[in-house]
Amino acid sequence: MSSFDYKKALKDIPHKPGVYQYFDIEDKLIYIGKAKDLRNRVSSYFVKDKQINGKTRVLVSKIRRIQFTIVDTEIDAWLLENSLIKKHQPRYNIMLKDDKTYPWIVIKKEPFPRVFSTRRMVKDGSTYLGPYASVGMMHTILDLIKETYTLRTCNLPLTPENINAGKFKVCLEYQIGNCKGPCQNYQTKEDYETNIAEIKDILNGKIGNVIKDVKQVVKTAAEDLNFELAHNYQKKLSVLEKYQSKSTVVSSAITNIDVVSIASDERYAFVNYLKVMNGAIIQTQTIEIKKRLDESDEELLSIAIAEFRTKFKSTSREIIVPFEIPLEDMNLKLTLPKLGEKKKLLELSQKNVLFFKKEKLNQYEKLNPELKTERVLTQMKNDLRLTQLPHHIECFDNSNFQGKYPVSAIVVFKDAKPSKKDYRHFNVKTVEGPNDFATMEEAVYRRYKRMLEENQSLPQLIIIDGGKGQLSSAVSSLKKLGIDKKVTVIGIAKRLEELYYPNDSLPMYLDKKSETLKIIQQLRDEAHRFGITFHRKKRDKGTLKTELEEIEGIGKSTAEKLLTHFKSVKRIKEASAEELSKLLNKKQVVTLVNYFNDTEAN
Repeated sequence: MSSFDYKKALKDIPHKPGVYQYFDIEDKLIYIGKAKDLRNRVSSYFVKDKQINGKTRVLVSKIRRIQFTIVDTEIDAWLLENSLIKKHQPRYNIMLKDDKTYPWIVIKKEPFPRVFSTRRMVKDGSTYLGPYASVGMMHTILDLIKETYTLRTCNLPLTPENINAGKFKVCLEYQIGNCKGPCQNYQTKEDYETNIAEIKDILNGKIGNVIKDVKQVVKTAAEDLNFELAHNYQKKLSVLEKYQSKSTVVSSAITNIDVVSIASDERYAFVNYLKVMNGAIIQTQTIEIKKRLDESDEELLSIAIAEFRTKFKSTSREIIVPFEIPLEDMNLKLTLPKLGEKKKLLELSQKNVLFFKKEKLNQYEKLNPELKTERVLTQMKNDLRLTQLPHHIECFDNSNFQGKYPVSAIVVFKDAKPSKKDYRHFNVKTVEGPNDFATMEEAVYRRYKRMLEENQSLPQLIIIDGGKGQLSSAVSSLKKLGIDKKVTVIGIAKRLEELYYPNDSLPMYLDKKSETLKIIQQLRDEAHRFGITFHRKKRDKGTLKTELEEIEGIGKSTAEKLLTHFKSVKRIKEASAEELSKLLNKKQVVTLVNYFNDTEAN
C-alpha cells in the first residue's frame, strides 16, 4: 500500500458530491474519479489489500496527494469528471477510443443560410447538428433536404445591400430549378426562412410536425384551386413520408430519449448510444473503451453516458439503460424497460454493440493472434470454473474391438491448439476383456506417473471422453499419484454434450455455440480419431498375424518377423522366393508360396 498518510488527507475531504484527483510523487495527475460522497469513496481505496484488485493496488501505491472539487449534485460530478478526463487523460483512467472526426450538418449563419456537411466546427454562430457516426445516414438526410427544398449552394454574400444593388445574376442552379434565385430577389427572405425552419425540425427528429404543415398547405392549395402549388407540395409530402417510414423504428410517442448499452471483456468495453426523437433514431454511435483498473460495467457506462450527452448536446431527461446505474438526479430519469417499445430500443442498441464488439475483436485478433488465444483461454477459465488459464489441456479416449486390442489415446492442446508432437497412445497391459473403466484408469495412471518421474509440467485441465464411470476411474488414478487437487478433470458424455465434474451429481451444460464447448468437442473428436487410427492398425496387424500363424509351419515369431519386414500380407504375397528366403528357410518358403497360390486359385 502507499506510504502516503491518507488518514490525514481524509480529514479535509467532506461528505459531499464531487470529483477527486490523485497525484504521484512527481505531482503528476494519475487518476480522476467522481463520487456521491467524496470521503467515503476516497477512503475505499485505502482498505486492506485483499479487498482491491492488483491494478488498483498499483495506483494506490503511487498516490502522494489528493485534490478534490465539490459540486452541487452527483450529475454535476459526473459531467465534471468526464471533461477533466478528456482534458488531462490521466494514466490510470480508462481510454475512450474514438479517434474519428465525425461529420456535422451545418446551417450557416448568414443571409439565406446554406445547409451542408462539414468536419470542422467554427464558432461563428452557425447551427451544427450531429455528429453523424454514419456518413451514409447524413447523406441520406442531405439528399432528402436537397430533393425537398430549393436552397442556394453558392457562397455569395447575399446581404440586402448587395442584392438591391444588383451585384449578382442567377446561375445554372436557378435555371434547372435547384434554386429560387434569392440573389436577385426572386425568393423572399421569409419564404427561405420557412424552409430553414422545416429543415431544422427534420434534423431534430420533428419530421412529423413538418409533414403535418405540408399536408395543410396541400389541402389549402387544393381548396383555392392552386393546383400547381398543391402538386409541388404533394411531391414534397411523398418524399418526407418515404423518409419517415424508413427512419421511424418505434412509436412516435417516444420522444427525446437516450438509449445506451454495453458489452465488455477483460480488456475492452464497447458502448452504443442511440438518440431518439419522435420515434426516430436521429443519432447513433458506438465507442470503444480500453480498461485500466478493472472498472465495472456500471462505472464504464456512466462515463460513456456523460461523453455521449456532451458530444451530441443531449437535453433528454430520460435514458434507457440495460441495468441499474448508481446515479441520482431529480432531472434525469434512468429507465430499465421490461417490455414494450422501450425494450425494443434497448435490444436494438444491444444488437449494435455486440456486432461492433465482435467486429473490433476480430480485427485485433487478426493483427495479434495472441489476443484471441488469451480471450479464448479466459473464456474457458470462466465457463469451466477453473482457477488458472488452461494453457495445457489433455484429453483421453479408449478403443477396443469386441474386447480385443484395447488401446488408449491422449491428445494435447497447448494454447487452445493441437500439439501433435505431444500426442501419445497406450497399449493396455493390465486389463483383460472389455473393461473401459479399468482401461481408462491404467492410461491416466501411466501418463501422469511418467510425467511426475520426468518432472514435466502437469496440464491445467484433463478431459475424459466418457461419463461418470470413466471420470471416476481417472480420478482414482490421480488420487493414487497425489495430484487430484493439482489439476482439474472433467468428463464429457457424447449424447447430450454433458460435462461432469468429480463429486457433482448433476452435469453442466454449456451453450452449444460457445467457444469453450467447441474446443472441448475438438479435443474429444481429435482423441477419438487418433485412438481409432492406432486401434485399427493394431487390430489389422493382429488379424493378419493370426492368419499367418494358421499356416502350417509358420509360427508366431515367424509371422511377426514377416509383418515387421513386409508391413502387410499383400506385400508378403507379392514377394519373390528369393526375398522370402532372406527371412525363412526353404521349407517355409515353399509352404508360404503354396498357401497363397491355393488361396488365389480358390
